[in-house]
Amino acid sequence: QVQLVESGGGLVQAGGSLRLSCSASGSFSGINVAGWYRQAPGKQREFVATITSGGSTSYADSVQGRFAISRDNTKNIVYLQMNSLKPDDTAVYYCRWTTSRIYWGQGTQVTVSS
Repeated sequence: QVQLVESGGGLVQAGGSLRLSCSASGSFSGINVAGWYRQAPGKQREFVATITSGGSTSYADSVQGRFAISRDNTKNIVYLQMNSLKPDDTAVYYCRWTTSRIYWGQGTQVTVSS
């Protein structure tokens, strides 16, 4: 069983930055993928970025060049550095960790004001 706790959300003006963190507790080993997804009001949850345990990353086109995902494998923490934030980035951001199962965090609100 893996439990995920996110932090770092908040209110920021357009053009600002935030860093999200997701701490994973529990036991897992081997290849795993950590990622961030988001859900804006009235919209479906969408992919933002992922990073494998080996460090390979993938980004949605909408955040490429503005967001950076990273992880600390010694502490089982994944980060999402968000720069040049836009009002369209406003959403609840969810951490997802995939091992032999998929685990989701509770979400953290990010609000970008214009």
